[in-house]
Amino acid sequence: MKTKFGNLRLNVILMMVCGLALLIYTGCGSGDSEEDIQALSTASNDSTFFGLNPPNGAAFDDVFFENYGTNPFIDTEDEHLSTFGMDVDTASYSVTRRYLRDGHLPPREAVRVEEFVNSFDYNYMPPSDGAFAVHIEGAPSRFGEGKRLQLLRIGVQGRIVPDENRKDAMLTFVIDVSGSMAMENRLGLVKRSLKLLVEQLRQGDKVAIVVYGTEARIVLPHTGTEAREEIVDAINALEPEGVTNAEAGLRLGYKIALQNAKSGSINRVILCSDGVANVGETGPDAILKKIRSHVEEGITLTTVGFGMGNYNDILMEQLANNGDGSYAYVDNLNEARRIFVENLTGTLQVIAKDAKVQVDFNPQTVSRFRLIGYENRRLAHEDFRDDDVDAGEIGSGHSVTALYEIKLHENATGKLATVFIRHEDPDTTRVSEISKEIFSTELKSTFEDTSAEFQLVTAIAEFAEILRESYWAQEGSLEAVRQTIKGIQTQISNEQIDELTYLVNQAINLKAYTDE
Repeated sequence: MKTKFGNLRLNVILMMVCGLALLIYTGCGSGDSEEDIQALSTASNDSTFFGLNPPNGAAFDDVFFENYGTNPFIDTEDEHLSTFGMDVDTASYSVTRRYLRDGHLPPREAVRVEEFVNSFDYNYMPPSDGAFAVHIEGAPSRFGEGKRLQLLRIGVQGRIVPDENRKDAMLTFVIDVSGSMAMENRLGLVKRSLKLLVEQLRQGDKVAIVVYGTEARIVLPHTGTEAREEIVDAINALEPEGVTNAEAGLRLGYKIALQNAKSGSINRVILCSDGVANVGETGPDAILKKIRSHVEEGITLTTVGFGMGNYNDILMEQLANNGDGSYAYVDNLNEARRIFVENLTGTLQVIAKDAKVQVDFNPQTVSRFRLIGYENRRLAHEDFRDDDVDAGEIGSGHSVTALYEIKLHENATGKLATVFIRHEDPDTTRVSEISKEIFSTELKSTFEDTSAEFQLVTAIAEFAEILRESYWAQEGSLEAVRQTIKGIQTQISNEQIDELTYLVNQAINLKAYTDE
């Protein structure tokens, strides 16, 4: 079901707090240039920057999310397999962060639990051999519905390609410069983000820029890093214009990407947009038909979302899924730095294609199970070993975490499940499969006995479940989430955990206000 959302009215004091928090978390004081800080400061003082507050309480017409439902508990007598495509997207967490910073609870359809979970690092050890290492941990569920539920964490860590060993990159930026990108200075944030990326490129990499408003045109043909100033000048010259012909932009972007594709290199189209399309083919299905064939030709797609107020999450996510790439949302320069600086090799270089997970639960020990999240990544069980079925693409160093709530038969011991991972090597096209068995002896006796990372991921998942109003979190407590995070901050302390604490506090305050 596709839905549209309006705004919640909040009092002046709350908005002032949110405005201050926005300045703190958008990257000021984190090494940004004077120009960046000035732009962000100006934006924060402009009421239009709070893109979720339209004039006179009017509803937005162009904010689209999709409800993929919530996974149920499944009795192992009826079905003992759980199958899904791996997912390393993080956009849902960043989108929610934007809502909360602006002083609003997110629409529940905007919250995808797996993207919250996979936005954090759990310090998994990388594999010594092969593409993936599997890490298992389990304990009694702190937040689970009912009694005798165990929470099982399956962490899959991808191998790390050193930055110096990254393949050369042939990048084609497809940039939305339509009128909607003038809102909230979205195009300004795109430009600053891309300049961060260009600073990280090296000899052998090339960049092209295609823009689209009413029509699409080439601003910069593929240009090497020896002409870095020319690339930056082309980015600086971008200005908003026209309406939004996303189809034309992607068509032209793929055309020049194919013309200049380099064997043995990363050939990637990077779409920067708010996802709005109002000229040409505007629906996701129509646009997807245009790009599916290019995947087989070796051109992958990364989508990066900007802005809120009119935003199409559905289109941006589905384009990335079908373009064999990932979907991120940039709400501030810190997020841009994470994607394009700290994790550039992981963003660009794929280590596994069509990566899938299948968990085979043992009906003798496990009576029922529930996969938390991954609703829009579910696969038919027979698709697991069908290598023509599209699944997830995993970048260098990326990890994927899946959480299951399981209920054991009383006094049951022994094997609980077997985890299977299947993927294709992007260079050799060879398909590999690994497996790991899980035993009851691996379950900790209490939640407190688990690692700090296990406790963290549990709190993150519950936070998301409450925000999306999951049936299984009806009795959930954000205060309990806050206390769980507080309890691990002596063991894990970093900016991301501090930010998570801030977001949970914001959600608590907003829920208290809206429940009055």
